Amino acid sequence: MSRWIASLPMYNVTPQHATQWRSLLGDCLAAYARMTGGEEVTAIEVQDGELMAHWRRKDLLLSQACGLPYRMLGLHSEARVIATPRFDAPACEGPRYCSALVVSANAWRRGATTLAACRGLRAASNSADSHSGMNAFRHAVAPHARDGRFFSSVLWTGSHAATLRALAKGAADVGAIDCVTLALLRDAQPEQLDGVQIIGMTASAPGLPLIASRTLGDEQAEALRAALDAAHAADPARAGKLRLRGFARLTGEAYAEIEEMANTAARLGYPELR
Repeated sequence: MSRWIASLPMYNVTPQHATQWRSLLGDCLAAYARMTGGEEVTAIEVQDGELMAHWRRKDLLLSQACGLPYRMLGLHSEARVIATPRFDAPACEGPRYCSALVVSANAWRRGATTLAACRGLRAASNSADSHSGMNAFRHAVAPHARDGRFFSSVLWTGSHAATLRALAKGAADVGAIDCVTLALLRDAQPEQLDGVQIIGMTASAPGLPLIASRTLGDEQAEALRAALDAAHAADPARAGKLRLRGFARLTGEAYAEIEEMANTAARLGYPELR
C-alpha cells in the first residue's frame, strides 16, 4: 500500500483542464519523490461526495479544498495549508479571489442589473458548503435582505457549471460563480456563458488552499512546496492553460477571513442564503 495519496479535484472544469491538472500533479509528485528519497505517493481521482472524507485522511499528501470547509467545518484541525495558488484571472489579486454575481439574460432584460434589483428572484448555488457559491454570495446579499430573506427560492445545483446551466435554461435567475472557474470556462467552453450577464463581484477572500494531513512533517511540507514550484516552472504552456501564476505561502490563519464573512452576514440578520 502506498504511504501517501494526492489529488487536485477543484478546478477540473473541463476534461482538458482535468488533464492539465493531472499532469501538473504528476510533475509535482515526481519532484517531491526526488527531494525526499523516493517517498511513495499515489495520485487518485475523488468524486464530489467523497471530498470531506478525502481531505480528512491521515495519508493525504496533497489536495485542494474550499476555504469554507477548511475554516468552518473543522478541517483545519486535521489538515495543514501547504500553499495557495495565484491565478491570472479577472478579479484575482495574488492568492485572493472572488465570485462574479451573474443573472440570466431574461432577468437582465427585466431589470436585474444590480444585486439590489434581484430581490424576490430565484437564486442558484453550487453547494451550501461552498465559499464562492454560497458564503461569498450570502455576504454580498446580507445588506439587502429583509427579515432574513431576499430570494423567492434557492436551487442547489451541485456545481458552478450546473448553476450556469440553470440560469441559461431559466430554472433560476441569479447566482455566484468562482472567478477562476469563470475564466477557465471562458477560455475553453465560452458557450457555457451564453445567456448570462455579470452584474457585480463579491468581496475577495483567500483562494482555495492546497492542503496536507497534519501527519506530514515540517521538512516534508517544505519539500512539497518546492515540488509545487518546480512543477509550475516545468511547463509554462501548461501553466498558461490553467491560468496559474504560481503559489503563495498563506497560513491557515488567513482563512479566518472566510468565517468572518459568514459572521458579518449573521450579524446583519442573514445567516442563511434564502
